[in-house]
Amino acid sequence: MKLRILGLDPGSRVTGYGIIEFDGRDVRYLKHGILNVFSQNPEFSQRLALLGQGLRQVLLEYKPQHVAIERVFLGRNADSAFKLGHARGVAVYESTLMGCEFHEYTTREVKKGVTGNGGAEKSEVMSVLYRILNIPLQGHQEKSFDASDALALAYFHSQKLQMQNLIRRSVQI
Repeated sequence: MKLRILGLDPGSRVTGYGIIEFDGRDVRYLKHGILNVFSQNPEFSQRLALLGQGLRQVLLEYKPQHVAIERVFLGRNADSAFKLGHARGVAVYESTLMGCEFHEYTTREVKKGVTGNGGAEKSEVMSVLYRILNIPLQGHQEKSFDASDALALAYFHSQKLQMQNLIRRSVQI
């Protein structure tokens, strides 16, 4: 059975998304990109509404069963953390309405799972991910780190699912 996974790197200005298909062993890249709601409206409440609309369109088009999202981290700026929390809330709400199974991962564990280094630079994550998923750099180099971070979340989740399946099979033997 093929499973679609949507990775989300939420933000109140730009939200990255990445979509893959996973059959239990192999991963197939479908799409990644950004929802740039700040360029459409500088008002925070309106950006959240636009984010919800954009996410709903992605969810309706690709119909993922799982959503992997970046876990909240508390930086130095409390206001930014609160705004990020609102954007995550919109993402959780829209995903849940569509019946998606929801999973959270820290940036560090995703970086470690993709590159082997939890402190990897965003450019390294993007480079490794593009090689793993056979995404040509040409035509995709303009993609933002928000988009590749979201794609990394989706890919990392597929690897967690694959490991869970292997463990389940080995326990049954």
